[in-house]
Amino acid sequence: MPDVPDLPRLDVPVIAAPMAGGPSTPALVAAVGDAGGLGFLAGGYLSAEAFDEQLSSCGGRPLAANLFLPADPDPDPDGRATAVAAYADELRGEAERRGVALGEPRTDDDAVDAKIAVLARHRPAVVSVTFALPSPARFAALRDTGAALMATVTSVDEARAAAAQGFDALWVQGAEAGGHRGVHHDAGGDPEAGAAPLARLLPAVRAATDLPLVAAGGITDGAGVARVLAEGAVAAALGTGFLCCPEAGTSATHRAALLGWSGSRSRDTVVTRAFTGRPARALANAFSDAHSAAAPAAYPELHHLTRPLRSAASAAGDPDGLHLWAGTGWRTVTEEPAGELVARLERERRGA
Repeated sequence: MPDVPDLPRLDVPVIAAPMAGGPSTPALVAAVGDAGGLGFLAGGYLSAEAFDEQLSSCGGRPLAANLFLPADPDPDPDGRATAVAAYADELRGEAERRGVALGEPRTDDDAVDAKIAVLARHRPAVVSVTFALPSPARFAALRDTGAALMATVTSVDEARAAAAQGFDALWVQGAEAGGHRGVHHDAGGDPEAGAAPLARLLPAVRAATDLPLVAAGGITDGAGVARVLAEGAVAAALGTGFLCCPEAGTSATHRAALLGWSGSRSRDTVVTRAFTGRPARALANAFSDAHSAAAPAAYPELHHLTRPLRSAASAAGDPDGLHLWAGTGWRTVTEEPAGELVARLERERRGA
């Protein structure tokens, strides 16, 4: 049996979470790594070729990357297709107002096997997976990349299943995290799945396994980093905190909403399926208000269906029509460079 690889030793126990769809960039990964932390590239939604290019742009730093794994088949595919068609009917007025056609609500596996092959060539230090646990064949292929393997978990049961499969570490995602919840079985649309706050989830997972844990969800400052380390994590992960750094690839519309709405007491985050069919935490806006109740549990069909709407809203500078992923601590977001943010978090942690 090959040796189990270790997680890289970090000078600063801060990780920039993978943020698919643009915010995670090689520049962000480099800046966080140069500051002593670890940045993740997000493989989700990229082609294998684009993923290869991004990995190649990270230079000689330790590489960490995340993949979306396809979920198990829905036990009621006909019912799912009917629900998606009904949701498409609801959105036709949105498409007409924006002058675009709705996307094709297809299923796909996000080219995950081609991306695993890319990772095998790059030999990263860490590979994490989100949305599911891999099949035995995919797990073996992931192991062949030479990386320490990390599974995203949102419950004790998911943590135990990942440990039993042989993962080397766990990414413990509390409900406060922005973006998609990494629940493993979402076809039933359970609203409570992934709803455990980090303060409850982290010690529960720590009691269930001895694997190294990375804590994510609502961490905004050095005191938060110190708190999760004291509760048994080896590092703290922030996503939302890096969204407005100059190195991030966050859209101008998303940035403007985060920075411009931060002083509003009436704004808050909401967990919604309206944009992609998976539960995800975002800033509440007109689109989530209007369509969350009708959105079925159907990922990635709804992601593809709504993509033209979201792209048009982003291009028009309209924050009420796109997915504004954000965690509960979004009001603390700054525009400071990523390296300065990491350094500040470390100063605060040491002073906590």
